[in-house]
Amino acid sequence: MPATATQSPVRTTCPYCGVGCGVLATPLENGQATIAGDPAHPANAGRLCSKGSALGETLDLDQRLLHPSVDGQAVDWNTALDDVAGRFRRVLDSHGPEAVALYVSGQLLTEDYYVANKFAKGGLGTGNIDTNSRLCMSSSVVGYQRAFGEDVVPGCYEDLDVADLIVLVGANTAWCHPIVYQRIRGNQRQRKAQVVVIDPRRSATAEEADLHLPLAPGSDVALFQGLLAFLEHNGHLDYRYLEAQVSGFGEALAAAREQGASPAAVAARCGLGAEDVARFFQLFARTDRVVTLYSQGVNQSSAGSDKVSAIINCHLATGRLNRPGTGPLSITGQPNAMGGREVGGLASTLAAHMGFDEADRVQRFWGSLAVARQPGLKAVDLFEAVHAGRIQLIWIMATNPVVSMPDADRVREALLRCPNVIVSDCMANTDTVATANVRLPAEAWGEKDGTVTNSERMISRQRRFLPAAGEARPDWWMVAQVAQRLGMEGFDYETTAEIFDEHARLTAFENDANGRIRQLNLAGLVGQGAQAYAAMAPRRWPILGPEDRARPFADHPFSTDQGKARMQVLQPRAPAHPPNPDYPLVLNTGRVRDHWHTMTRTGKAPRLGGHRPEPTVDVHPQDARSLSLFEQDVALIESRWGRALARVHIDTGQRPGSVFVPMHWNDAVSSRCRIDAVVNPVVDPDSGEPEFKHTPVRVRALPAAWYGFALSREALAADAGGPRDTAPAYWVRARGPAFWRMEFVSIDEHLSPEDWVERAKVWLGGERDEWLQYVDARTRQGRIARIRDGRLVGCLFVAAGPARLPDRGWLGGLFAKPALDEADRRGLLAGQSPDPGADPGPQVCACFGVGRQAIVDAIAQGCGDTDAIGARLKAGTNCGSCLPELRALLAAAG
Repeated sequence: MPATATQSPVRTTCPYCGVGCGVLATPLENGQATIAGDPAHPANAGRLCSKGSALGETLDLDQRLLHPSVDGQAVDWNTALDDVAGRFRRVLDSHGPEAVALYVSGQLLTEDYYVANKFAKGGLGTGNIDTNSRLCMSSSVVGYQRAFGEDVVPGCYEDLDVADLIVLVGANTAWCHPIVYQRIRGNQRQRKAQVVVIDPRRSATAEEADLHLPLAPGSDVALFQGLLAFLEHNGHLDYRYLEAQVSGFGEALAAAREQGASPAAVAARCGLGAEDVARFFQLFARTDRVVTLYSQGVNQSSAGSDKVSAIINCHLATGRLNRPGTGPLSITGQPNAMGGREVGGLASTLAAHMGFDEADRVQRFWGSLAVARQPGLKAVDLFEAVHAGRIQLIWIMATNPVVSMPDADRVREALLRCPNVIVSDCMANTDTVATANVRLPAEAWGEKDGTVTNSERMISRQRRFLPAAGEARPDWWMVAQVAQRLGMEGFDYETTAEIFDEHARLTAFENDANGRIRQLNLAGLVGQGAQAYAAMAPRRWPILGPEDRARPFADHPFSTDQGKARMQVLQPRAPAHPPNPDYPLVLNTGRVRDHWHTMTRTGKAPRLGGHRPEPTVDVHPQDARSLSLFEQDVALIESRWGRALARVHIDTGQRPGSVFVPMHWNDAVSSRCRIDAVVNPVVDPDSGEPEFKHTPVRVRALPAAWYGFALSREALAADAGGPRDTAPAYWVRARGPAFWRMEFVSIDEHLSPEDWVERAKVWLGGERDEWLQYVDARTRQGRIARIRDGRLVGCLFVAAGPARLPDRGWLGGLFAKPALDEADRRGLLAGQSPDPGADPGPQVCACFGVGRQAIVDAIAQGCGDTDAIGARLKAGTNCGSCLPELRALLAAAG
């Protein structure tokens, strides 16, 4: 019987990407909640992507960190906080403030971020607080600061509705920001806007584009410098705008001119066709309303800041800024990357968009005697300092750097060496929590209360609709408690409303000093009170009164000393580590459609594991042939820094010479699949952002002796022993709708099918239950099933090659049956469904759980377009992220 609601829906904000979608969460009597999009929220108007739609499936307490502990022993909060304060005091007394650090996260709320930054830079007097937003958006920060004097995104999502040309650079928006992408697609369909995708991969986003430029990795600056030179050479610059609003354009144009304006020459530098480059240049030149939306493919580079500046230069030179349908728009990967930037979460800034040259002002406001006077260590350097012992204490909040940092094995080694590792998190079994001396249970989404800022500067409330689990507490509360124990003043907060008000007052404090106005100004929210804060509707800053300004620089000068924007002199440069004979391929890392970051949340939702249940290494057919790689092989990806495993997927959309591997898998759900252990730790010299998109690697097939998978109603553990007491070389575990699924590969040639029977009984348990088994030593196959009271409890299949294994779809369906019939039992032993039409095939639509076979059947029965498929199956009617695959299936059917 369905659980009933305990109260009316609560308006809150999605905790995933930087789109910042509004959510209606309705708490249920069983402690869960139903989730729907908020039709009143301007970011999404009621739509949610597959991840947001599945949020209700992630709220259980499984694997939650519920109680504080010190050195492995459960303790009460007072003991834990006293211990943390004591560790800080001892390190500060013996080594000084530069020996302590905080590493925080875009998963924190702005209020958490504000208190953490104030604690580090105002209380401890160190700049050593950095955020995982360093890994995704710090190059944009530098690019905006260079151009505008402040980290200000100059546009908004409404621009995507009215632009006539939308250029997507390094952004697989269809998968990573589906709700924004549907706005783009709506404009493309209704207004015939042109969409250009610039990306080495032919991603799902590129499939829908009017023009795709698969440029050579790292050649973005050359492309946009070529565009700038072309615009000048052909008379497409807005000199009136340049003279009135921009400085440095003469030098910037001269540098671009030196590199040449010929589309053919630019194409040669970027590995593109000359006709395609010429078409892009002409589109940009003749279209007045242009938005360039970019993401991690631009930012995550050793030249990321220059890539951002190259894009902004083109918009400034043509006056395509501060008007509807124009501007450079970065889109963030986390829900509060922007909020963290606002309050000084980056080691390179102070709070309220102030620099360290404004430390006196911050000190006057905080009344502190210890405000840091110089930037702290950025993420990569910070963990290197931990490794070297220069940092003796680190507090990590709401992030998993052992999985997400480059050279991740070294990060793990650094934390294991460090004598004082404090981790506050809501999950108990992350790779990073495993390294902690002190573990502090943090509130999770649904329990937190505060604000977040999305990619278009819109502040939204994230509201509590569930009670805190166990002894979980807000991150800001933990920090404030430690600060008070260290004798710091100004940390006696009782509510998030108090913290937000202080943050708002700081943004307005001496804002117009020396004639320089900071656009981050929340003066209109100062003193609003707890009740107004609780009810606060989404607002886009600057907020100086009841009305918001969509375009911060439209009627105000830029935040530079001269009040003008600044164009940058740029020179293309090669990646720090080009491919070489030992490591001939370029590794590109990123996200897949239905998972997010290190899977601690999305991994709990069964429907989100069906589309990509394993990490894949996507390889162009040409490279696959030369490397003797075949579909469904497991490959070893190696660099100078580390190694990882992934399933081979041969993809014609992959650029030859490059491979792509998603970054989500971790040691809690897989073996040796942490791809960031392979990524080089080179960073952009200005932003400190790592080079996640360009690591030289080699790829070879794992010498597999056995391929297999297991399904079980109970959680599976690949390292649970067996006849030889060894785990498979490769395994990945995921949740299904009524079972756990584990895919594995063994390199042990000595194992026999009979050995797998014994291992199945270890993995699946239930020695006294009924067992079905079939083994064939000659063909090297094994099929084993555990049955209790007629119901399937678990099954394991092994074979010498992946093609000999049965489809997982129909087997998963057997777990929903109250009892197996004789045909089902024969199918288990035969390794194939008694009903060929019973297998739904691989999942295509996660929102409604629609498999490929159902879509193929619908097309065969007359569904000739995506609207018809949606009407019959609902596929593609929610977030739309599966629409590219639906169109591909339609095209394949002719």
